[in-house]
Amino acid sequence: MADFAFPRDLRDAQLRLHQERAAYTALCRELPWSVEPAPGWEGDKQLHSDRIGGMPDSPGYSETQKGEEARLRNLLVDLSIVVSTHPYWSDVDQGEVVCERMALKRTPSALSKPLGDGASGRARPGDAASALTTAA
Repeated sequence: MADFAFPRDLRDAQLRLHQERAAYTALCRELPWSVEPAPGWEGDKQLHSDRIGGMPDSPGYSETQKGEEARLRNLLVDLSIVVSTHPYWSDVDQGEVVCERMALKRTPSALSKPLGDGASGRARPGDAASALTTAA
């Protein structure tokens, strides 16, 4: 794979996108199956299988869960926009954008380096990744 010289703020935004996607996935795994309270059901026996499907009752999401899910989903959309509209892409040949985008997603430096100035783990002012701050 070619070694691309991605700008630091683009790598930071991609890393943050990976991190927030992991946080969103972890949250979704813990949420009830239904946003609103809903009764469970027992399904029919599956064809060619002994499995009987069904779902337990769902208490629905709490207000805290709804807020956190929406916050993370919106942050993922915003980070995706930051990465996909970064000025770096305007200098890449149209036929190479997909290749370079995939390389960015898989670049070890984009996956392992800390955000911003290292030890603090915070994005530096002016970086694409710092344009999106999470609400506490």
